[in-house]
Amino acid sequence: MNSTVFRQPTAHLVSLATAVPTFGLAQDDVARRAGELFAPMVTDFNRLTPIYRNAEIEQRHSCVPIDWYSEPHSFGDRNDLFLSNATDLLAEAGEKALSAAGIAAREIDTVVTICSTGIATPSLDARLIGRLGLRNDVQRLPIFGLGCAGGVLGLSRAAAMAKARPQSTVLLLAVELCGLTFRAQDRSKSNIVATALFGDGAAAAVISSRSRHADKPMLGAGGEHTWPGSLDVMGWDVGDDGLKVIFSGNIPDLVRHDLRPVVDRFYADHGLLPEEIAGYICHPGGAKVLDALEECFGLQRGTMRHARDVLREHGNMSSVTVLFVLAAAIADDARGRHLLTALGPGFTAALQVIDL
Repeated sequence: MNSTVFRQPTAHLVSLATAVPTFGLAQDDVARRAGELFAPMVTDFNRLTPIYRNAEIEQRHSCVPIDWYSEPHSFGDRNDLFLSNATDLLAEAGEKALSAAGIAAREIDTVVTICSTGIATPSLDARLIGRLGLRNDVQRLPIFGLGCAGGVLGLSRAAAMAKARPQSTVLLLAVELCGLTFRAQDRSKSNIVATALFGDGAAAAVISSRSRHADKPMLGAGGEHTWPGSLDVMGWDVGDDGLKVIFSGNIPDLVRHDLRPVVDRFYADHGLLPEEIAGYICHPGGAKVLDALEECFGLQRGTMRHARDVLREHGNMSSVTVLFVLAAAIADDARGRHLLTALGPGFTAALQVIDL
């Protein structure tokens, strides 16, 4: 009797590209401007000024010049800027990723778009069909609300969709314009901390289950965990003038004490051993979060150098940041099985294995 062996489809990362907007923000300039803006209306602002130094960020990128942040802006004005700049950045990153993969836009079967910093209906992917030259029958999955976890979860969703349609190719797009959410009249600590932390950026990746890409990095098991009773840890409030950042100061403690059991359970569920992991590619979040991640995984302080480099040069770009870290690791010729991690609203841990 003849038997046929059916091989489980695999998904591979064919290419990964990044893009940043035009305007650079030096941290020293941001700290000075923040002092001019907040010191007259926040009585204990001087107590908060060390956050600019302790963030371990030297520069970031913005889709608007620094003077823009000193003025009030309506939600409509902010979102108009979001639509224009997000589309431009995604087009740049998408074209780079397609070129690096050596494929034409018409070979893309599915587009997964990740963003949490603006509203787009029609969605950003729809706005890019003609601009990138995608097919009119391309399948689209726009995802909103994953926040900082979106880069890892986006890879997982794109890989799942590539495997669900064997011999197909998925374009993953991620863009965040965090700076547009800053509110000049908001005296909250979260808003002030955001000025020391967040930046703008975009990334694009080509992910394929086509056999001709089998020599590229393979995306293995993915997973996520949402802690109960944690909706207030991270997210947005919506005000008349736009999105207002929410994040808890105890995120490093949550990482330090609660993440490792989740990761160990993920390993067990997928038949993985911790010693099989050659390295960790993590969303940096902030300097204290990176310290906590290194402690969580039993690493020496400073081990996550790619994450620290990205944080220093670009700040926290929400979902996009971990894709910059992955790009840096690949450029540095990292090899072996790695675990990608990110934390986002929910409060949720996102996990994804990649074999480089």
